[in-house]
Amino acid sequence: MTDATNLGHPGASHAELRAQAVELRLHGLLAHWDELMGQAETEQRVRQWLGWESVERAQRSLERRLREAHLGRFKPLADFDWSWPKHCDRTAIEELMSLQFLADASSVVLFGTNGVGKTMVALNIAHQAVLQGHTALFTTAGQMLGELAALDSDSALRRRLQHYTAPDLLLIDEVGYLSYSNRHADMLFARRVFDGTEPLRGRVTWLPKLSGQMQPGGQDRFIQSIPR
Repeated sequence: MTDATNLGHPGASHAELRAQAVELRLHGLLAHWDELMGQAETEQRVRQWLGWESVERAQRSLERRLREAHLGRFKPLADFDWSWPKHCDRTAIEELMSLQFLADASSVVLFGTNGVGKTMVALNIAHQAVLQGHTALFTTAGQMLGELAALDSDSALRRRLQHYTAPDLLLIDEVGYLSYSNRHADMLFARRVFDGTEPLRGRVTWLPKLSGQMQPGGQDRFIQSIPR
């Protein structure tokens, strides 16, 4: 969408303004375009109306995407204590905040013990993505796998998968935190969840919590199973 801050600028051409009206689907305005833009007073009003409409729609879109992302409350990255934990790659985290991994179609895995800030970092990344116009969804592995495993038909599974594959960015928390049944583990590690859902690849941030539930070698198996 055209930058809303430029719509009311006197330098915007009639063609640019008309293109914005088309994008906003203001058909009534377009039907009377020539007569409205033929007078200085009404032209100024059109510029103002387009600016108002675009700003309002952008704000509503942002609010909707934030609501659907289910991010909840979280500490801003600006308030994070970088001196703790000791082993924290600040450069890598700040690079993730640039969202280049979305453009590169790369998955991200944040490893660490409980309470070191993995979820907080991921939520900040997701929030930044939403602010930049992307869609996002935060969930836990338990919630996602529980829903998918409970479905008893392929059609229902495909419909629910669409809920998880539709966003530009999917964040899966608490991977390895709880023990799962064989069916859950098979979905997660054997990638049966992702069969036929190519759009999900490269758009997932995984947040495994390394508790006693992740068996020796589990990290390697987990990384090898991640869609690339």
